[in-house]
Amino acid sequence: QVQLLESGGGLVQAGGSLRLSCAASGRTYSVYAMGWFRQVPGKEREFVAAIDWSGESSFYADSVKGRFTISRDNAKNTVSLQMNSLKSEDTAVYYCAAITRMRILSLEREYDYWGQGTQVTVSS
Repeated sequence: QVQLLESGGGLVQAGGSLRLSCAASGRTYSVYAMGWFRQVPGKEREFVAAIDWSGESSFYADSVKGRFTISRDNAKNTVSLQMNSLKSEDTAVYYCAAITRMRILSLEREYDYWGQGTQVTVSS
């Protein structure tokens, strides 16, 4: 089992920045990649970004390219999401997720473990 705990959410004005962190514990050696997803009420969870555990490959949704950066710190078993130039449409609950095998990283159904989520609210 892998446990994931997100932190860093909050309220920020449009144009501002936030940094989300996800701490992994348990059988972290089994993790192939980590991802961030987000969800607003009434909508499906959507892919935001993902990074493989080596850090050599990262992927982003078109809606966040150039504004968000995903990174990982293997020594601390953490993955972070730096969010800049935030917009009101970025408001959502953000979830950290982990995959244990090579899969399509943008697909929610491929992920094996999920965190509880952290709220990000961007005021306009």
